[in-house]
Amino acid sequence: ADLSLFKFITTELTRGYFLEHNEAKYTERRERVYTCLRIPKELEKLMTFGFFLCLDAFLYIFTLLPLRVILALLRLLTLPCCGFGGSRLLQPAQVCDVLKGFIMVLCYFMMSYVDYSMMYHLIRGQSVIKLYIIYNMLEVADRLFSSFGQDILDALYWTATEPKEKKRAHIGVIPHFLMAVLYAVLHAILIMVQATTLNVAFNSHNKSLLTIMMSNNFVEIKGSVFKKFEKNNLFQMSNSDIKERFTNCILLLIVCLRNMEQFSWNPDHLWVLFPDVVMVLASEIAVDVVKHAFITKFNDISADVYGEYKASLAFDLVSSRQKNAYTDYSDSVSRRMGFIPLPLALLLIRVVNSSVKIQGSLSFVCLLLFYLGMITLKVLNSIVLLGTSCIFVKEADMEEKLFDPPPSAVSSRVNSRANRVKIIHTPQKEPTTEGGGLPDGIKVATVAESSGSALPKSDSDTFLTTPDEDEDKSMVINAGQDEDGLEPRRPKKDLLEIDRFTICGNRIG
Repeated sequence: ADLSLFKFITTELTRGYFLEHNEAKYTERRERVYTCLRIPKELEKLMTFGFFLCLDAFLYIFTLLPLRVILALLRLLTLPCCGFGGSRLLQPAQVCDVLKGFIMVLCYFMMSYVDYSMMYHLIRGQSVIKLYIIYNMLEVADRLFSSFGQDILDALYWTATEPKEKKRAHIGVIPHFLMAVLYAVLHAILIMVQATTLNVAFNSHNKSLLTIMMSNNFVEIKGSVFKKFEKNNLFQMSNSDIKERFTNCILLLIVCLRNMEQFSWNPDHLWVLFPDVVMVLASEIAVDVVKHAFITKFNDISADVYGEYKASLAFDLVSSRQKNAYTDYSDSVSRRMGFIPLPLALLLIRVVNSSVKIQGSLSFVCLLLFYLGMITLKVLNSIVLLGTSCIFVKEADMEEKLFDPPPSAVSSRVNSRANRVKIIHTPQKEPTTEGGGLPDGIKVATVAESSGSALPKSDSDTFLTTPDEDEDKSMVINAGQDEDGLEPRRPKKDLLEIDRFTICGNRIG
């Protein structure tokens, strides 16, 4: 044992180690690196698909909805000539279309009294810090409005189309309609203030407000990366990011329209705005990529999960085309992503009407051609989305679920009672586990409300978007634990089961 400083230094310089002795650890670390490298590509595929879904729902407001409203009104006008045969004057979908049309018309006239120029100068007179606080408050308010707004619209549609033979337990269609109009106007004004604040940031001399607003996106990384996330929570965040990106694009379009109008539509000014627009969009994309890359890394989530998310969104689109569809496609997008196109469309119509002057017959011809072009874009986008969605659904093996009947509240309650599991403790002095089974003091009893016939499926089974393994549905109780520590393992939640949580879709910032 000849210990010396020279021998210690020699040993430190010449000692070796073998990474293959811990192969599993280093293989896992390498896979994490590969996952982070795959995240930008997989995330942008999901974002692109979701962006065009939002675009399809947004174009529907301008193109097909007016035509559907006109067809519904023509049916009402020609009803005396055709006779009153049938139990309904209008089909439920036509009633919802007429209500949407009336909401759009009333809100447009109410929005015409809001002075955009006065709002711009009022906001521009505030300090930079105050505007930064106002913009953050507007983002929070927008998410709250989106959360409650879809509930208000759903309540109106169901109140207006509810079968008459059922018991009436509501306040009436007119109060619900007034609440929907009030919501749409307030939400549109809120988005207008948000667009005006962004316009002030673009027109500021030192661009300090725009820089602060862009840095706010990177603060979002701090609040999201170090939290515990599951696949369902990540899906909810992805939907929120899709909605946020599309909304930002519309806000930037509004800012460009207002600035071009102020400079008499000089195309040279557009190139002045172009770098700032690219900078805002690039910062948004960079924040989303970094955020999702580190969330998947810290929570050991594979990049393939974004393919499941695409299949889930595709399932919503394809199921809305079925004969037994129970909702319009734009409504399903609203519930899934928290994107309600109605207030945003109102604001865009208001801004375009004040920025573009239509005078003369040639202007009306150009307007008609522009409308036909929008319809063409909507149809082509819908066809491409439907074909792509069918491919995603087929790859995810979810074709059979398209033919499942829509869920009902009665079947959901029956199924929840039928699948209830109880743990019954019987007094025993000490448990025995002979034969590898459960202790004698514990019995697992399943309470079934119906016998013989097959139980109806639950909502999660009907709306399941990704096939779960059988082991996820089983409950395993470890017999080696004490009686006090015995708990049945709950099955994992399905992706589309978060529908009950994604009415807003923006709760995770």
